[in-house]
Amino acid sequence: MIKKSLYTIVLIGFLIVLILTLTATHQLYSSKVVTLDSMLKEISGIEVDKAGNFWGINDGGNSAQLHQIKRDGTVSKSITITNAKNLDWEDMTQDDFGHFFIGDFGNNDNKRKWLTIYKIENPIDIKGTETEAEIIKFTFPEQLNFPPKASEKNFDLEAFVFYKKNLYLFSKNRTEPFDGDTNLYRIGDHADNYQADFISNFNTCTTHEKLCWITSAALSPDRSKLVLLDSERLWLFENWQGDDFFSGDAYKIDLGIVTQKEAVTFFDENTIIFTDEEFNGIGRNSYMIKLDQVTKEIVTKQPIDSSS
Repeated sequence: MIKKSLYTIVLIGFLIVLILTLTATHQLYSSKVVTLDSMLKEISGIEVDKAGNFWGINDGGNSAQLHQIKRDGTVSKSITITNAKNLDWEDMTQDDFGHFFIGDFGNNDNKRKWLTIYKIENPIDIKGTETEAEIIKFTFPEQLNFPPKASEKNFDLEAFVFYKKNLYLFSKNRTEPFDGDTNLYRIGDHADNYQADFISNFNTCTTHEKLCWITSAALSPDRSKLVLLDSERLWLFENWQGDDFFSGDAYKIDLGIVTQKEAVTFFDENTIIFTDEEFNGIGRNSYMIKLDQVTKEIVTKQPIDSSS
């Protein structure tokens, strides 16, 4: 009787896990738009130019190229940045004029002292297949050792945005033990050597660090909404004060099953596009969600000032 009861409990548990997995899988793939070109199997950053064209970059070790992506997922044009190297390209953003910024700041081991961002002209204005970049360099004044001790390894980066003439960086936390904080920093948006200014931090989780590493960031076209991406969710921020994106309201949006999600952007105020890398034959897809059609779980909500 005891063995039979134990078998029943195990079977029920297995069925529950199976149902949850199938539900999460359906949730992600129901938002799939297209499978991307095989040239983009390590896609790590995406952006939409002022004419509505999609562009993507690959992770470190690939060519120093920006790829234009057609709606069917194929690559229609590749632009080489002749004075750049792809040590570890991780994200893209753009300013109000449409200049693109490419973040070569992946720092898995926290050994790189100076990190790089390449700034190029609006890609729709590039007539050929080559361009040169303006080079932005920065370092973290808090980091004194390369690498630092395990408990201080929070100097990896995979996410940034442009906002009001500055660039804002979001760290990928590799601390051991993992404390779950992503740190927010600010640097300038033109060629120079910067000391990154720390602003604040936000805690994603304190367990399963690979599931809550921040891998990309995006601002809505009207600059009122920020999203951060990890392998299974989006973090949405609104109503912040000044340039501290973590000072306002925060929400969590479940994206379904875990994949290697590495890039996110806004198509319009309500539409978010995100992609995942190919891993063991899974991924290399583009997905789309509508903010007014998803469940947003409140993480932090600032009280309304009744005196105003």
